[in-house]
Amino acid sequence: MQFTFAFLAIAFMLSCNSSKKETLETHQYTNDLIKESSPYLLQHAHNPVNWQAWNDTTLQQAKKEKKLMIISIGYAACHWCHVMEHESFEDNSVAAVMNKDFISVKVDREERPDVDQTYINAVQLMTGSAGWPLNVITLPDGRPVWGGTYFKKQDWINALEQIQELYLKEPEKLIAYANRLEEGIKSMDLVHLNTADVDFKNFPTDKILKNWSQRFDEQNGGFKGAPKFMMPNNLEFLLRQAVTESDKKLLEYVTLTLDKMAYGGLYDQIGGGFARYSTDEKWHVPHFEKMLYDNAQLVSLYSNAYLVTKKPLYKEVVEETLDFVAREMTNKEGGFYSSLDADSKTETGKLEEGAFYVFTSEELHVELKDDFKIFKEYYNVNSYGKWENNHYVLIRKKSDNEIETEFGLTAEAFQQKKKSWKKILLAYRNQRPKPRLDDKTLTSWNGLMLKGYVDAYKAFGEKEYLNVALKNATFLAEKQLQKNGALFHNYKDGKSNINGYLEDYAFTIEAFVDLYQITLDEKWLNLSKEMAGYTLSNFFDSEKHMFYFTSKEDPVIVTRNFEYRDNVIPASNSAMAKNLFTLSKYFENTGYDDISHQMLKNVSVEMEEYPSGFSNWLDLLSNFKNNFYEVVVVGEKASEKIKELNTHYLPNIIIAGSTSENKGPLFQNRYLPNETFIYVCMNNACKLPVKDTKIAIESVNKKE
Repeated sequence: MQFTFAFLAIAFMLSCNSSKKETLETHQYTNDLIKESSPYLLQHAHNPVNWQAWNDTTLQQAKKEKKLMIISIGYAACHWCHVMEHESFEDNSVAAVMNKDFISVKVDREERPDVDQTYINAVQLMTGSAGWPLNVITLPDGRPVWGGTYFKKQDWINALEQIQELYLKEPEKLIAYANRLEEGIKSMDLVHLNTADVDFKNFPTDKILKNWSQRFDEQNGGFKGAPKFMMPNNLEFLLRQAVTESDKKLLEYVTLTLDKMAYGGLYDQIGGGFARYSTDEKWHVPHFEKMLYDNAQLVSLYSNAYLVTKKPLYKEVVEETLDFVAREMTNKEGGFYSSLDADSKTETGKLEEGAFYVFTSEELHVELKDDFKIFKEYYNVNSYGKWENNHYVLIRKKSDNEIETEFGLTAEAFQQKKKSWKKILLAYRNQRPKPRLDDKTLTSWNGLMLKGYVDAYKAFGEKEYLNVALKNATFLAEKQLQKNGALFHNYKDGKSNINGYLEDYAFTIEAFVDLYQITLDEKWLNLSKEMAGYTLSNFFDSEKHMFYFTSKEDPVIVTRNFEYRDNVIPASNSAMAKNLFTLSKYFENTGYDDISHQMLKNVSVEMEEYPSGFSNWLDLLSNFKNNFYEVVVVGEKASEKIKELNTHYLPNIIIAGSTSENKGPLFQNRYLPNETFIYVCMNNACKLPVKDTKIAIESVNKKE
């Protein structure tokens, strides 16, 4: 749909007049956000702007007073959100304009992804691009009429004044535009029921990959250009494809990417964990915030890659990342926090991006003493690793073996040096002011992190990973899952108050199924089935065979939409489609399988054209395209056998197990006292049972 915005065109200067910022005394102002629990909203609770939270009271007030609304959306770790807050929202002159004529609403996009998606779609239509901070002006009924991202102070004031003048003098123009824009928003993310026959067995995956590979950065890994995002679900599919098809070149590309990311400044070489993305092509300088969802998925990815390659580097990355999560991102109840800010205070008290993570050469020399010579070569404290203001972002180019050879060190001696360096520098760094922590807990992201711990346990067998996974799963089941089957989306300080979105169910179901596969505790499998039933009752569109992002119990913001394109996180619909496929195997529910199949058909055309936005769907396609097995282990040694199976990369199976007689559909007539058998089945047709896991694995991996 094409739009003409001439009547709303506002000419912005490339540079704005500077104005002296007023110094605000601590808590000189307090607005309604002080009542909220979101750290992002609380950051704005002492702005002079009369911010209000997104709720029915605020929306009704706008309608009653017939005022335009300013919807300003961001998140706690967003650097440019902080910049705009400092330049505009802490400024009295800006606040005067906003308070006089508008109802100003602050939204934490992580708490309210439904609100964010509606208005980001609107800004995408209006400007061709969108991001955060996201700032939108709406009619009193919430329909958008103008928007953008970051604005300098004077540009922001000019825009507000011009739109308010238009609203007073020619409101019919804004209303007409809102009507047209509403139609545009409703036309986005539409999914049509695909009634055509789609042959998934012969789907042109090779052709898709050939076209997709034109974007591969064969030198630095990832995709060409900058900034560079890690896109874990892209790499998960490409890893699976490489192994399934014995594609050596593709596997080399995936491992190159994983190596370069782990070597880069994107990875916290001292404290573990990954920043959100790299601003350059070589993964050197990150946008320094650390997000739970990135680290969760990367733990899974590196664990799976370790199963394939047995590279010590990948084990090191997983161990250090989980150490970081345990140290910085976990609450006493077993829930995981959301993010760490990009900004932290310098010695002068000024907030600066990356200040917590970077070092000068002099600092490093003082702390590491005689080891500095080796350290600076390993982490490139030189022109290659230099950032700005004589600071360095640590980045690697050489492997451990190369450094050991260069300096005549044994592997054991060098590993000891690395541990010593990291311990010293972590302690030194922790004396600095730490980045702000967003300590709210989100169910969806906790599901991803829970899965990360499960995948790490599969790969490395570390009992502590299983303990953490069980504690988090119990937290989700007891605190976030309600008696009626509904999930809450958020949790902080003992309170949950936002109804769950499809992503909450999708990622929790997937994690609980995976947890069942390592514990054999059917509680987790049954809870997954119950949540799937709830989503079918409250989110599913039976005509289009897709799931809405919001429950039918929630009020509609302009329109209900379908989130089905994979991004830095898999789409909630692709995750649900995979869940239904998996659950159909456990419960012999052909209805689940039919829905999953139809959902995949619905996106098949776009999947061919834009594979990077449908990689989780392509992973599901692999289940239909290739042989997929139910591996059932029955007998007193079932747990032991399954632990052996889990140390292998087997993406084309589900695992079910029982140490005793079990009446479940996968276990009937399969238990024999004092024996443990492994059944490898496909569509309920089983091969002869075996006792040796190696034979079972060979059977699963055999090309037929």
